[in-house]
Amino acid sequence: MSPARKKKTANPSKKRKAAQAPKPPKKPKAATKSAATLAKPARKQTSSKNPSANKPGVRTTKTVKDVKVSAAKGRPMLSWVGKRPLTQLTAFPAQHVETFNVGGATVEDVWKDWPEAYPRGGLLFHGDNKEVLAHLLANGFRGKVKLVYIDPPFDSGADYVRKVVLRDISGSAKVNAETYSLGEQIQYTDIWANDNYLQFMYERLLLIRELLATDGAIWLHCDARRGHFLRCLLDEVFGSDQFVNEVVWRRSDAHSDAGQGAQHLGSVHDVIMLYRKGELGTWNDIYTPLPESTVKKWYRHVEAGTGRRYNKADVTGPGGMIKGNPVYEWKGLRKAWRFSRERMQTLDDQGLLVYSDSGMPYLKRYLDESKGVPLQDWWSDIAMVRGIHRNSGFSYPTEKPEALIKRILSIVSVPGDLVLDCFIGSGTTAAVAQVLGRRWIGCDINKGAIQTTSKRLQTVMQGQKQRALASTQIGFLDDHEATPSASQLAFTVWRVNDYDLQIQHNEAVELVCQHIGIERTRSDTFFDGVLGKKLVKIVPFGHPLTPLDLDAVQRELEARRDEDRNVVLVSLGKEIAADAWLEEWNRLRKTKGAANRMEAIELRTDPKYGKFFEHRPATARVDIKRKKDRLLVTIEDFISPTILERLELDLPLFRAKITDWRSQVDSVMIDSAYDGEVLNVVVSDVPERKDDVINGTYELTAPSAKTTVAIKITDMLGEEVLVTREV
Repeated sequence: MSPARKKKTANPSKKRKAAQAPKPPKKPKAATKSAATLAKPARKQTSSKNPSANKPGVRTTKTVKDVKVSAAKGRPMLSWVGKRPLTQLTAFPAQHVETFNVGGATVEDVWKDWPEAYPRGGLLFHGDNKEVLAHLLANGFRGKVKLVYIDPPFDSGADYVRKVVLRDISGSAKVNAETYSLGEQIQYTDIWANDNYLQFMYERLLLIRELLATDGAIWLHCDARRGHFLRCLLDEVFGSDQFVNEVVWRRSDAHSDAGQGAQHLGSVHDVIMLYRKGELGTWNDIYTPLPESTVKKWYRHVEAGTGRRYNKADVTGPGGMIKGNPVYEWKGLRKAWRFSRERMQTLDDQGLLVYSDSGMPYLKRYLDESKGVPLQDWWSDIAMVRGIHRNSGFSYPTEKPEALIKRILSIVSVPGDLVLDCFIGSGTTAAVAQVLGRRWIGCDINKGAIQTTSKRLQTVMQGQKQRALASTQIGFLDDHEATPSASQLAFTVWRVNDYDLQIQHNEAVELVCQHIGIERTRSDTFFDGVLGKKLVKIVPFGHPLTPLDLDAVQRELEARRDEDRNVVLVSLGKEIAADAWLEEWNRLRKTKGAANRMEAIELRTDPKYGKFFEHRPATARVDIKRKKDRLLVTIEDFISPTILERLELDLPLFRAKITDWRSQVDSVMIDSAYDGEVLNVVVSDVPERKDDVINGTYELTAPSAKTTVAIKITDMLGEEVLVTREV
């Protein structure tokens, strides 16, 4: 049907009032994507006594909520090219991806202030941390975080990436618009220009300050290359009077490149800066063991009979009588004493006083009763993570030891407090927080980091459920040390601005309405809502906008002869023919006040509402056959859209450049008797060298009865595909 429908006259539609944040200035090359409109996931309300088991649904946000950020007022104020304040932004929706729950009641009193939008439990977000922090502010977490630990990229010139070179591929084809080799997944693009790096950190520190409780604190981990800049940023954002400590952590043993002609001293330390938002609500003193030299020098006396080492402490009153110390005669000596006569007699009766040849009493202080040395700002007793001690399955060169994070969390937080790490990496902060009974939120832009953290936390929670965590899981708690009760035994995983739209159409519509600011009109059987004064039709995401979709809108408008509002069509993709259709339709409605003009919002390219990403999962074609007592498994094809997207290749070009699909696959795991829950691996195909590829064909023993075979294929970016078949 032609778009040249007879036009009607009507009062011109008023322009929609701006509900979104002002258009942001042009971003530097390394800046993150601009935020769009607010999403608010909701927790299904039930009467369950275990709220962490409730699965969240999706709640429509009727109006766009602005996230306001207070200005930085501290001094000094650092300047750089392109510096701009972060005063207001809006947040992307969050899509629920996964729930993990081992069961068990939560500690109720620590959840009283928990936002209703989320279930009670850990929260793990996949997305740009600027967008995640904005989302948390918009969804009830402002002022709720007690402790933040971040280990951001140091801007050190190092290329902190998880190299994912496709298997058995030679050459180094470049990814367009980025300077990374074929197949590199950016984990930390730690090579930014200094100005971009400072803006990046400035924005995130401003958002973190808004999330911190008034008595909360932030630990920022950095190195000598950018530590001075980051301290200036912290002074500006939090105020120089809020500085608490600068800790030096000796992360490695002495080393030097002097033998290779280096003209610098060996770098063996990192810096960890502690700032508070207001007055600290918690401070727990920590003691370290006495040095051996101190033991030998000060605890040189040995008690007869017990063999206990002790030193001799002065019992005279400091400052003498002037300071109010009691004065009396003790065994022929009249002095101002530290203790009352009665207390001195008790100590003497207990054998805790020892006398010199001149008769001067001293108090025995036993070595085995010493707390040790109060913790100072030089930490040399915690070794860096090396080799087999790494907890992630990937190579995270900046992974920090659990003992270090345990110390950091223990100083300024207590069980039940909420801990945030928005550069979660391999998940150490969340894992340690879980062990120490803290609540936690983590996020990372890298999907591999989210997968690693999720698996690690599942192990931790299962260990806690079995009450054997201290000796079998994390490894830094001694068997005799009391383990705090877990604040939660469940967590959920969420996506922010990286959505999987291969879901029910209704759920996708909800996400889009929240993203754009559409008000739903559920009574309308055709249109999905209104955007200001305009009618909105959301095209199913299984196909792009086509002329057939536009024809359907035209027929609907013809059936509503009194409808004079303009129409917005929202789609994921758009055919060229649809543009021509719209151009012709609107050409006939150029006059002022013309009714039913149409416009399209394409969710990936629209300049105002774009960047609403579709996550397309990897797919595999697998043949599984039974021949008597043998199972024959053949992987015939595998495609990872995420790899294609990173290489900016369409499928035909990809096939031409990379002819063996196995180059995308990192590993294959097979379970010959899958129970639907746990994958019990009987075949594991993990090539030892990066130039090797998986086999792709497998023969294994078949169970005697009918069975379900499961094949888990993991690509080079960590994407997993599970194929099951009953044979």
